[in-house]
Amino acid sequence: MQANDNIESITGNPRNAINKLAFPTIFSLLLMFLNNLIDSFWVAGINANALAALGFISPLYLVIIGIGSGVGAGANSLISRYVGAQRIKDANNAVMHSIIITLVVSVIVLMIGIFFLDDLVILLGAGSVSTYCLSYGQIIFLLNIVFLAPNVAASIFRAEGDVARATNPLILTSVFNMILDPIMIYGLDLGIFGAGLATVLASFLGFLLMLYWIYVKKDTFFQFKFSNYKRELEIYKEILVVSIPASTEEIIFALVAIILNYLIIVTAGVAEVAAFTIAWRFITIAFIPCMTIGIATITVSGIAYGARNWENFNETIKYSTLLSLAITIAICAMFFIFAYPLCDLFNFQAGNPALVNRSAEILQLLVFYNFLISFGATAAYTYQGVGSGFKSLAITILRELVLSMALAYILGITFNMGVFGVYLGAIIGMNIGSIIGFVCILIFNLKFKKRVFHLK
Repeated sequence: MQANDNIESITGNPRNAINKLAFPTIFSLLLMFLNNLIDSFWVAGINANALAALGFISPLYLVIIGIGSGVGAGANSLISRYVGAQRIKDANNAVMHSIIITLVVSVIVLMIGIFFLDDLVILLGAGSVSTYCLSYGQIIFLLNIVFLAPNVAASIFRAEGDVARATNPLILTSVFNMILDPIMIYGLDLGIFGAGLATVLASFLGFLLMLYWIYVKKDTFFQFKFSNYKRELEIYKEILVVSIPASTEEIIFALVAIILNYLIIVTAGVAEVAAFTIAWRFITIAFIPCMTIGIATITVSGIAYGARNWENFNETIKYSTLLSLAITIAICAMFFIFAYPLCDLFNFQAGNPALVNRSAEILQLLVFYNFLISFGATAAYTYQGVGSGFKSLAITILRELVLSMALAYILGITFNMGVFGVYLGAIIGMNIGSIIGFVCILIFNLKFKKRVFHLK
């Protein structure tokens, strides 16, 4: 009965549906991203090189998380459209198709970790701290399934409106990581390898809770059973049409950090990377409202699109944009005002006031990086919700690479403005790209309106 109530709650009023799906996820993802801050906090106590190594390897870790989120977005989009069209049997079949895709992707990531991680670390420009990078990164790649599978399972739970089961394992994972980090790094004297091990173990423990619900308690709305699986290439195609672009978008986000690290090294040196790593953790947290509301938007817009309900579709776009904008601006303002005390938290372990002061200066500048991101995020996630993954990817490439990183290079290197030019170019490009993306989704919305009312 509860599962049916969950389905009904996300097929009605879009505002209520977004609130139901987004706000619990904001809390859980805040804890998840807090793990990155906690890793940085404890690793900073080893030395500055270890902290810089974490800055280099984190984008690769985020790529793995992003791939899981991408497959989950593809599954969520298709399942939501099936729910909107009241095709529950097909939705169950799509669940199993997404599980199979996850297993295949996990094997591919494992092979990359075994054969190419050394080369990737060198390619990132982290040769001077490669030992630290490999100590943290190898276990992440080898046991990547504990990151991929929970992401996909959580997306399926969100598609059925079961927010608690999508978010509680993430909360459990965060709590375990907070506990395990100091134990592994210092208690067991494992150093930066202990930080990676703690991350893996914490994620595995959270995933165990999901497995309990699915295979022991057996009370989920969608059934994770191979008896529901009927191979259909069209379903694989529909999932991958969203998954591949969505995963690529996450890879682009990681690539942005890699490019910024490179430009920062060229213009200011490795010490600036360590300071940027701390500031970037907070900037990532500021993006969480857009991400969580966007994840909810995939489900709600997908259901409205599948049901050909333009009123709900239009309301989803407007409400998700304004809600994420308001929350993002509030968080950015808080980070700007309290930049120094927030970054000073790292001084407990780092013992380096200069590092803390520089991190705070960078943070006060980079809060403007996310200022208008809610417009671009709404556009990207709505495109994913309707199954137009490659349009979502196109506006992300335009925003993140063509504009943001290109301007960072032009101002920082070509115009010889140094590291300040790198940061300023990234900020200007991101905000312009976000507005362009939003204009694109408004045009799509008008076309959808014409199709719906023409059919009526």
